[in-house]
Amino acid sequence: MTRVKKGVNALKSRRNILRKVKGYRHGRSTKERQANEAIFHAGTYAFAHRRDKKGDFRRLWNVKMSASLKELGTSYSKFINALKKSEIALDRKILAHLAEFHPETFKKIVETAK
Repeated sequence: MTRVKKGVNALKSRRNILRKVKGYRHGRSTKERQANEAIFHAGTYAFAHRRDKKGDFRRLWNVKMSASLKELGTSYSKFINALKKSEIALDRKILAHLAEFHPETFKKIVETAK
């Protein structure tokens, strides 16, 4: 079997790994083994936090709607229940946007739902 020197390939993979961890602190940005571990953990956190972000936004939309609904004399839970009973199919993202930027339209929706 012939001898294979892997210098070029090893340098290429090392270069790619170190490019991904540019800006990380301490040995994680310069040492291949630590960099590999940093990349692995970063990927795990990124995956989990993409899921968390969806819940965070939903909570934010609920807070925005709740603040507007308090001014209109009702609560968030009563409003959502009224929406479902009156079969108005608007999602929380749209409702929060209306509550924040178009309060008169939001007020009409609240009146319709009641």
